[in-house]
Amino acid sequence: MNLVKRNVKIKTLTNSSIERHPVPVLGVDYKVKITYKNIKITELDVENNTIKISLPNIYKKISNTQILDLAIEKMYEQIANVEIERAMEKTRIMLGFAPEEYEIAKIKTLGACKDNKITINPEVVKYNRKVIDYIVLHQYCHLKHKTHCKRFYEMLKKYEPEYKKCEEILLNI
Repeated sequence: MNLVKRNVKIKTLTNSSIERHPVPVLGVDYKVKITYKNIKITELDVENNTIKISLPNIYKKISNTQILDLAIEKMYEQIANVEIERAMEKTRIMLGFAPEEYEIAKIKTLGACKDNKITINPEVVKYNRKVIDYIVLHQYCHLKHKTHCKRFYEMLKKYEPEYKKCEEILLNI
């Protein structure tokens, strides 16, 4: 499950705002509009498939691309904390066991399992919940089967009969 970067366009609207699209969140593409205001705390609002981020004017000195990437990365981390916890709990209840430890961290793949510890990349929140659940389930299966052996796929299919559709989504993006 390697990460594939999407092509994104950044458009400068004025000196005080920029727009970037698409930014995928839970399987839906959103436009992002950043504006700079005389505020102290960053504000985020979602309206009509647009994520509106208002930043304090002090951030104007940082390049638009850099600040936009940081804002989106922070947004993904916040959503990931909720969505991955939801998927981990759902999978724990479904399978009746849990990893000794799990973490949410930037890694080269969307998920990894090493030494009974699951690591999930926060960028999984680009995909819909079914795909997120599949990624978590895939890593849980690695707790029982270290390789992609026949029993690994039998376990995967038992709990997610349509797992191949999720794999296709991940491979085709």
